[in-house]
Amino acid sequence: MTVLVTGATGQVGQRFVPRLLQWLGREEAVRVLVRDPARGEPFAARGAQVVVGGLREEADVRKAVDGADAVVNVAAAFRGVPDEEAWAVNRDAALFLGRAAAEAGAGRFVQVSTNLVYGAGRGRPAVEGDEPLPGSSMWGAYPASKAEAERGLMELGRARGLDVRIGRLAFVYGEGDPHLAQAIRWAGGWAGHQRLHMVHHADVARGLLRLLRAPAAVSSAGRAYNIADDAPVTAVELHALNGLPVPDGMADRPLADPWEGVVTTTRITDELGFRPLYPSVWSARAAGAL
Repeated sequence: MTVLVTGATGQVGQRFVPRLLQWLGREEAVRVLVRDPARGEPFAARGAQVVVGGLREEADVRKAVDGADAVVNVAAAFRGVPDEEAWAVNRDAALFLGRAAAEAGAGRFVQVSTNLVYGAGRGRPAVEGDEPLPGSSMWGAYPASKAEAERGLMELGRARGLDVRIGRLAFVYGEGDPHLAQAIRWAGGWAGHQRLHMVHHADVARGLLRLLRAPAAVSSAGRAYNIADDAPVTAVELHALNGLPVPDGMADRPLADPWEGVVTTTRITDELGFRPLYPSVWSARAAGAL
């Protein structure tokens, strides 16, 4: 089996690919698509096949998927980029990659998404069957484009026989990723008891491997899975983790829905046997894995 991974040089990809190389068997191969040959060298040194090209270049994508049995699309354009780029990368490029993978004969397509696709809260943890509810403070081009990519890939799977698996990641952190410190940009204005659901990079990799290895989808429409830890943290805890004082008045701020942004992991636990190595950010802190 040959597995193509996009987005290998990003925060998630650069931590996922080495683990994937370690976990796959001797008859299996990892291929990465990178724009910069120099950034592909560390992967080549570990045994990965490197294809130089861009995700938004159709010829490059077709070259990358040629002979691939599975694709893991980690590539993403996050907040801070123009909306046009977010749509071009997160939706348009993902859908073309899916079509190219199907045409090349790939059997499995793992799309890395975000739990932000749920949007506004529902008064309970979000489950995979929930439709997006735009309108939350965190909504924007990034989650909207990811939600559209999910929808299009599921339709493609039904039409082309491609087994699509969606991994909806909680807030990713750990192993030197600056994401944890960056969370204060938003959490500083939250109510003290507002929570953020998180997942460590080690558990992201383990969750994606389960999606890659899972038996054929039980639904012809594919399958989505939330990938998160067991203990969302509050805004107060995020300040403590970053060594910052709690802003004045945070405890008095109202919170309409204490469940917004929180998801259930029952499906990936029950169906794929996923258990986080780091059940909470505090366990990761105690292990020196932040």
